[in-house]
Amino acid sequence: MFRSLRWAPVRTRTPAALALLTVLGSLLTAPAASATAGAPMLPLFVRRASDGHLLAYEPKGSGGWQNPVDLGGGFSAATAILRATTSENGTGNDLFLRLGGELYYTAERGTSTMPVASNMDAYNLIMTPGNMGSSPSPDIVARDTAGALWLYPGRSDGGLASRVQAGTAGWNGMNALAGYGDYTGDGKNDLLARTTAGTLYIYPGTGGVTAGQVLGDRVSAGTGWDTYTALVSTGDNNGDGKADLIARDSAGALWLFKGTGVASAPFATREKIGNAGWNAFNAFF
Repeated sequence: MFRSLRWAPVRTRTPAALALLTVLGSLLTAPAASATAGAPMLPLFVRRASDGHLLAYEPKGSGGWQNPVDLGGGFSAATAILRATTSENGTGNDLFLRLGGELYYTAERGTSTMPVASNMDAYNLIMTPGNMGSSPSPDIVARDTAGALWLYPGRSDGGLASRVQAGTAGWNGMNALAGYGDYTGDGKNDLLARTTAGTLYIYPGTGGVTAGQVLGDRVSAGTGWDTYTALVSTGDNNGDGKADLIARDSAGALWLFKGTGVASAPFATREKIGNAGWNAFNAFF
């Protein structure tokens, strides 16, 4: 299960930009737990706006969280933080960090940090939906300023393969990307996207990484999602093997939408899993 491991200091060979961070490294050294076959049960990571500290909330397995673990500060400089959930030995929850235009992968409690992509400031939305089909390693999805969507297939060493276009211009109509697992019941990871009007769509993953064929035809998951100020998935939160969705409302409360695995009705009725106070965080992953 989850173990509290502090982030190691920045190594002297780390690129200069990473000196802005006081701590780097692997958050977990054990594999992510999963109560049943299906979506993994991953901790929720958040960044506190006041001091740049990362906190980890491990799922209880029935919905909701155990007490948080403070993983250290210095992360205010990162313009994006993504879970990597991979490492050289195939376990762990490591990180991708974007600093300026550079994307870095850091693992093994800071003993392994490397740049994996440049010019990443060209993207105004960036996240990981897990493995979309390239390899067991998580992939990265990013939207550019022209509204096109790109997939960077993950590699087992934490690096990224050459990008492929997952969607043509038009994604500027979305203001949030989320998802980590299968929401349609076909065994393939999907992508969730919310429009500026508040409609949430499921874009089914095809299991392939060929340009123009990464995502299938979208399916509506309902309207009214613009009432939420953050959307994130940590895989399966309640231990049934199905991918769930977590949302923060404008009052700072946290809600769990349990996945059903059925595309036509992908989420059960929401359940509150966090009272007001979650507005203190400015990054969820």
